[in-house]
Amino acid sequence: MTATREGRGFRVVVVLGYSSGDRDELHPVCAARLERAAEVATADDVVVLSGWARTSGGHSEAELMRAAWRGNARELVVDPDARTTVENMANALNDVLRVGAREVVVVTSSWHAPRAKVALRWLLLHTGVRVRSASPAGRSRRASLRELALWPLLPFQLWAAGRKSWRP
Repeated sequence: MTATREGRGFRVVVVLGYSSGDRDELHPVCAARLERAAEVATADDVVVLSGWARTSGGHSEAELMRAAWRGNARELVVDPDARTTVENMANALNDVLRVGAREVVVVTSSWHAPRAKVALRWLLLHTGVRVRSASPAGRSRRASLRELALWPLLPFQLWAAGRKSWRP
């Protein structure tokens, strides 16, 4: 029996990439996110791996995660184009709507999860889709401070994402 027949709707697990841009392998932060996603994903879930290539000619974060994926998934989606948190969420929105998901689990670091969830909740406004997060253990004071600096950009990024989706 599929998840939709049980009345729950499908679930989408969105794994956000992370890279320092100086190597063509999974950054330890990204590897921890991927491992956490493998822990929470089920065989009924659609898993979206999202992140771009910071180096010209290099592999995207999404492609590196695909090569390292060891979890369950009904479908694995690779999004190598997203460059920002809002782009990650806007691109994942297509998959959320395509499969009729009732819940999205955003897998990212604990210091990044609040901003990622706010962005996705805004994009999913009035859809009834539930958004929650799952994070690997660990905190980073430096990353938390960087996140504080990025919050003021969120409204502008959401506005830009909305404008792209309204274009004919």
